[in-house]
Amino acid sequence: MMVEVTWWGHATCTVEDSGTRVLTDPLFVRRLAHLRRRRGAVPPPEAAVADAVLVSHLHSDHLHLPSLSRLAPGTALVVPRGATRAVPALARLGLRITEVGPGDTTTVGELAVRAVPALHDGRRLPVGPHRSPALGYVVEGEARTYFAGDTGLFESMADEVGPVDVALLPVGGWGPFLGHGHLDAGRAAQALAALRPRFAVPVHYGTYWPIGLDHIRPHEFHSPGDEFVRHSARLAPGVSVHRLGHGEHLRPGAPEDGR
Repeated sequence: MMVEVTWWGHATCTVEDSGTRVLTDPLFVRRLAHLRRRRGAVPPPEAAVADAVLVSHLHSDHLHLPSLSRLAPGTALVVPRGATRAVPALARLGLRITEVGPGDTTTVGELAVRAVPALHDGRRLPVGPHRSPALGYVVEGEARTYFAGDTGLFESMADEVGPVDVALLPVGGWGPFLGHGHLDAGRAAQALAALRPRFAVPVHYGTYWPIGLDHIRPHEFHSPGDEFVRHSARLAPGVSVHRLGHGEHLRPGAPEDGR
């Protein structure tokens, strides 16, 4: 199984499969509004090199216009249906935009990318007239890799996603409290038990944190990755879970694989 996953922090990952590089939810800044990057350097320029970019939903830490502007002109950008209406500036970035909804499939090089549902508020703003679905994606080439985006746990998740080899699951957030429509480490392990991939990587934790809240529930920043590993060992013992550092890779089957 020839696939390589690199975690750059937050929900930003590179999935390389069949000679094609897919980038998820790029966020390449040290500070975003009231959030600052507390762990790991801002991803290097090579992180923005991709054949296609997948955006899971319209929140500004997942659809970040300045980060998208670092992509090469003509790069394929897959976004939730209605995104260009909700965020008109997308059309000015010079990218090849494809809008998708749950169940839609698009082709990127040798890969098939299928959009799947996510349980999350997909709006660009907390209130507003334009709605877009929150999505996850299954990237299928030599392996099937599931990028969950931001989501809560929902009953039909395993049926909607289908069989996968690698799961990239959010296990935290960017503040001391997770609201509805998110996975914490325990719920992410429950999702893992339902999905039953061969490999899993926890993402969306330990990167950004609100300015001035360093001492408010700091374990919610530091511990979700380790908690996910612990819960997964109990609930999904057959899954090989890899807690990557920022910029580290997972190469299933490679000699260095086996953290």
